[in-house]
Amino acid sequence: MRYHAPASFEDASRIAASATGVTRFLAGGTDVLVQLRAGMVIPDDLIDLKKIPGVSDIVKNGDGGWTIGVAVPGIRLGADSALVADWPGVVEGMELVGSTQVQGRATLTGNLCNGSPAADSVPGLVAAGATVSVTGPEGSRTIPVEEIPTGPGKTSLKPGEVATAINLPPRGEHGGDAYLRFIPRTEMDIAVVGCAVNLKLDGDTITEARVVLGAVAPTVVLVPEAAAAIVGTTLDDAALAALDAAARAACNPISDKRGTVEFRIDVAGVLARRAARIAYDRAKGAKA
Repeated sequence: MRYHAPASFEDASRIAASATGVTRFLAGGTDVLVQLRAGMVIPDDLIDLKKIPGVSDIVKNGDGGWTIGVAVPGIRLGADSALVADWPGVVEGMELVGSTQVQGRATLTGNLCNGSPAADSVPGLVAAGATVSVTGPEGSRTIPVEEIPTGPGKTSLKPGEVATAINLPPRGEHGGDAYLRFIPRTEMDIAVVGCAVNLKLDGDTITEARVVLGAVAPTVVLVPEAAAAIVGTTLDDAALAALDAAARAACNPISDKRGTVEFRIDVAGVLARRAARIAYDRAKGAKA
């Protein structure tokens, strides 16, 4: 195995593009190092991104948006009070990933690029309208988060491409988001169903919304029909019922030992209603 510690994403991309065997990028390492120690994957080239300037930074930009480096661990997101105030749903999704020890290493980018449909941080990112900065052999580009996972363990990243940052848009006024999941245990488990809701208000009326489901299809699912069910409403009982129905209709889950198809569909509607209520209350000023 060849270990590389490039000083720039361009160098990391060049190394990855020229590699002919198994390649892995190393940032948090909570998946890569476990796979390596278990002998599940022995990379021919291991490209450590942690030496690249900026990868551990959380930056609030001039327009109010955020840039989060690829090696920022979950524990630092929760410790950033300004980020929590802007995007509590994004942070609470990441804080559900693994144990306290794992939180010291696991990253948003790693959770996304792992390609799991049950990844807890991804629904919140998609609901927020977050994007991913990518550098590759053909230059740099920015991709909506929802376009990165293409199936379990798969992403749309091309050979030689490396994610360089997660970008969150400006929160703006009168907005709120939330993420909820169902698990059989109280903590440290994989989501049976997850749901994130992000919305904005004009007075008491919802003017914008994004609703995202996790673990009910091969990838996270952005559900415009569920958003349309609550936009223009004050999230009254009729709107919540319509949201519930739209969320259920968007599900295409599997049955496994953690839940049946019918159970997952039922829980998706319940979580959508609850997450929307929390996001609405936060948009009205409730603290996370």
